[in-house]
Amino acid sequence: MLPLSHPFRRPAQGAGLLLSLLLGTACTENKTPDIPAPVVVPAATNADARDYAQYTEMVWGDEFNGAGPVDGTKWAYDTGGGGWGNNELETYTTSTDNVFQNGGNLIIQAVKSGSSYTSGRILTKGKQNFQYGRYDVRAKLPKGQGIWPAIWMLGSDIDQNNWPKCGEIDIMELRGQNPTEFLTTMHFGNDGASHKQAGVDHIRTPSSASLADDFHVYSAVRSKDQIRFYLDGTLYYTFTSNDASPYPFNNNFFGVLNVAVGGNFLGNPDGSTVFPQQMQVDYVRYYQYKQ
Repeated sequence: MLPLSHPFRRPAQGAGLLLSLLLGTACTENKTPDIPAPVVVPAATNADARDYAQYTEMVWGDEFNGAGPVDGTKWAYDTGGGGWGNNELETYTTSTDNVFQNGGNLIIQAVKSGSSYTSGRILTKGKQNFQYGRYDVRAKLPKGQGIWPAIWMLGSDIDQNNWPKCGEIDIMELRGQNPTEFLTTMHFGNDGASHKQAGVDHIRTPSSASLADDFHVYSAVRSKDQIRFYLDGTLYYTFTSNDASPYPFNNNFFGVLNVAVGGNFLGNPDGSTVFPQQMQVDYVRYYQYKQ
């Protein structure tokens, strides 16, 4: 902030002009130096934790009410194959065979063609960052041996601080052969050699119903030094800065949605796996509370 300025008085007119000028010069030479105003650093928006229901102001979202490709102002595509470090089998594409809007939903579809697989992975990187607030995804999940849907986030500084230093928030991952439960995992560490993770597994609905049978809301509520996770508005896991060192999770993150096929995490499809398999997303919404 620039220093405050103090305007000088205009000298008196007439016979006292010389005296006034002399006095004005003296006062100018001995005046108290300008003192910069204190710099006030605003608190980060929504840094304090609030109850789930207090996050009522939707500041970003996608209802997927269009048709055909997703909104390019909100989503980008990850494309390619190569296993993504996990020996996965799919190739991610931009094709509307794999990612499209239909009937008010986003569809991410894993397709088998001969012995190969294609699927979709979209993300808000370069489009929208998220820091503190509540991030909701209402989705109906696919199922089957080797089918791996995920709702997750990555640190927006990943191009400067590679994984896992940027941090990863896996809000929901499901092994398709166990469609009644999912897991939530946090990844962190200064580099690959120091990678650490923490989280919870075997998360179920109260009725232990298949998560492929109906839509459910998967939520991450981020505040300073804390992330809380909810299924349909019910808290099931809290992760804090005491659980990670370093703790990159106060930074901006972007959202990712995808359906993987096969890999080390859950094994590959077999004769029981039916294709295509779809993750249907009713909406993605980002809420904050009123300051």
